[in-house]
Amino acid sequence: MPDILVVGSLNMDLIVRTPRLPAPGETILGTTFTTAPGGKGANQALAAARLGAPVKMIGRVGADDFGKTLRTNLNAVGVDTQYVTLDAEAATGIASIWVDEHGQNSIIVAPGANGRVARSDIDAAASAFRDARVVVAQLEVPLDAVHYCFQIARKNNCLVILNPAPAQPLTRKILELVEVVVPNETETTQLTGIPVQDFESAQNAANVLKQMGARRVLVTLGDKGALFLDSDAPAQHIPPFAVQAVDTTAAGDAFVGALAAALARDKDWTTSLREASAAGALAATKLGAQPSLPTRAELDEFLSRSI
Repeated sequence: MPDILVVGSLNMDLIVRTPRLPAPGETILGTTFTTAPGGKGANQALAAARLGAPVKMIGRVGADDFGKTLRTNLNAVGVDTQYVTLDAEAATGIASIWVDEHGQNSIIVAPGANGRVARSDIDAAASAFRDARVVVAQLEVPLDAVHYCFQIARKNNCLVILNPAPAQPLTRKILELVEVVVPNETETTQLTGIPVQDFESAQNAANVLKQMGARRVLVTLGDKGALFLDSDAPAQHIPPFAVQAVDTTAAGDAFVGALAAALARDKDWTTSLREASAAGALAATKLGAQPSLPTRAELDEFLSRSI
């Protein structure tokens, strides 16, 4: 099976459960505090690996306890971290996550070593691109490194997935290198200027992203499912799976990782999108980022019950 190569961030998540999210300037009492491995890049790498895909990762962590824990955690599920650099001049990235009783969250990220991922990291992993079928990236590492990664990926005929999170302006040169761009509602709004609130507004925004250079657009809509826009065909609604949400922190990362795993196995778009949607739903039913990501057995069992 061809490899998946993930270029992105590794963070230690610092999670506080709270009855509600505080207003600006307000102090409230939370209920529990936990730490869990995270970072959108590491989450998506682990999500694909848990589904049986061979995964390699490019990124950076600090030479500290958090960095050691993050690498060990990825290795435990089979992710190859030989291209995750130990940076002696920066701390490992962290994410401060507040989760309310409805499963909604607010997140602040301190990038640390993630902010120092550079073209040299991509060049050091040249052989990994030759083995990869799918390359996945987000925007928690510098955009220049992501753009360079996509250029190398296309030269090696890799299928490129971009999860533009956190959202920032993207040029046509970048978007034209991407096979499918996967933003959520907020990111789609920030990228296009069109408030995304329902399927119709998501479709309008997806069309704008196509005009900006994107080949395919996949807008995740939370409990409303997702919208998929492929070439000149009408937009498709990807139905949601009904679950009781506990923590939506890694639902989007589960979705992207599952999509990559399915496409790496040459599954068609319909099957790939259904598996991605199911993985995202399952991840929302558990607390934490990486601890919530489903295994292949869990995903297959969930899909078999949802036919």
